[in-house]
Amino acid sequence: MRIKDILSPESMIMDLKAKNKEDAIKEMADLEVATDIVNDEDAFIKSIWDRENESTTGIGGGIAMPHARNKSINKARVLFAKSKDGIDYNSLDGQPVHLFFMITAPAGADNTHLQALAKLSGLLIDPDLVEKLKATKTPEEVIDLFEKAEAKKDEEDKKAAEAKKAKEAAKAEGKNDDDDNKPLIVGVTACINGIAHTYMAQEALIKEGKKRGIEVRIETNGSEGVKDKLTPDEIKRAKGVIIASDKKVDMPRFDGKPLVNRPVVDGINKPGELIDDIMDGKADVYHASASDKSEESSSSTEKPGVWAGIYKNLMNGISHMLPFVIGGGILMAISFIVENYGGGAKTPAFIFLNNAGNLAFAFMVPVLSAYIAESIGDLPALMPGFVGGYMASIANGQFQVNVQAHATSPAGFLGGIAAGFIAGYLMVGLKKLFANLPHSVEGMKPMLFYPILGLLFIAAIMFYIINPIFSGINFAITHFLNSMGTGNLVLLTTILAGMMSIDMGGPFNKAAYVFASGA
Repeated sequence: MRIKDILSPESMIMDLKAKNKEDAIKEMADLEVATDIVNDEDAFIKSIWDRENESTTGIGGGIAMPHARNKSINKARVLFAKSKDGIDYNSLDGQPVHLFFMITAPAGADNTHLQALAKLSGLLIDPDLVEKLKATKTPEEVIDLFEKAEAKKDEEDKKAAEAKKAKEAAKAEGKNDDDDNKPLIVGVTACINGIAHTYMAQEALIKEGKKRGIEVRIETNGSEGVKDKLTPDEIKRAKGVIIASDKKVDMPRFDGKPLVNRPVVDGINKPGELIDDIMDGKADVYHASASDKSEESSSSTEKPGVWAGIYKNLMNGISHMLPFVIGGGILMAISFIVENYGGGAKTPAFIFLNNAGNLAFAFMVPVLSAYIAESIGDLPALMPGFVGGYMASIANGQFQVNVQAHATSPAGFLGGIAAGFIAGYLMVGLKKLFANLPHSVEGMKPMLFYPILGLLFIAAIMFYIINPIFSGINFAITHFLNSMGTGNLVLLTTILAGMMSIDMGGPFNKAAYVFASGA
């Protein structure tokens, strides 16, 4: 998708009448509604102001980029507006804003739209383009400027890709490259919505690095997820790290490196200052906590062993499940105290607390399964994991289908674990299956192919294979525990208690927890 596809003459205001920030947002929002870009003006304006209250989108240099992404928006578009006199927009540099780019994206915008929005944002780093835009008189001039700038950027990207390919080929042949002698700075850019600032900061830092003869490699964490991910070799070789982000990023991998951590707007407006802090040795050395290092080590790009991978994915599910178990368990325990000492099982307090605890417990297996799947297959695997976990937590007989084998016994905790791993690897398989589809249908994969096929396959696998097998296992475990004498039960619980306390969060602790939860 080209930038001209998200810019249109109908969505341009060449002479903005507003004199203040509030009126400017309202005037632009009115046009968004009139052109059918927005279906709920009040909700849209609220989301714009929510973003402004987090930090101004007046990025300096006479530019503001108010943006929103939610259900009140019908189409991914950019509204262009120009104010001759300028408007006080509380910009970062304190100067009035002359150029407005109101960026809108629906909640389910596909990657092709988001890529076009990101490209447009990156072009605005060029001061020559900005000055030319200020001088435009017609919408056609605006579109023409962006088309020329986009063509220039595409040519630069093509040359950069060819140079990178040639560099990799030379390295494979054992030849040295002049770029290997350049200092390298790596970084991450990210913002809350991930539509504009993320990519503008990336572009600004890379351009500033080129001016200084410094190689800059930036990973983005925007609306498309993580792109241009940094490799361990790049991080190891880097002189320092720049984090220009308004949200949490993966930090432990930068342990021991000089690191500058600033808001994303500083990456846009102060790229030289951030680079200087690294090159002049002003940046503090970052030290990750022991727990962060433990989590990071299991997610490094070095391929872990089979069991290490299984352990990591299982622990991701358990860590997300724990709040439901703890919250639900404590409320249920309080309800039993109320039952015994506060008037019995018919009191409103007991009923409320017990029901609330049981509701939290009902999410235990679905959440476990969902986040095991998400750890393996990323976000597209989350929904199949949830559904598989829910199916494991109820009996096949509840589907009102004539299934005889253990139709009244659920697959339980163990079935939920199986569902999570199956859903995760199922999504990995689907991604590989659709990897070579034409670019024109790229946006249909996360919105159509993955959810429909993921749901269909996990439902069939759970219903016809996993539930019948694990319902039998679950029934057998329950029967075995119920038949144990008091002495054996005391011995079993003593062993489990010892395992829980011996390493406090280590593998013995987690193994005991998984066994007890499954039983």
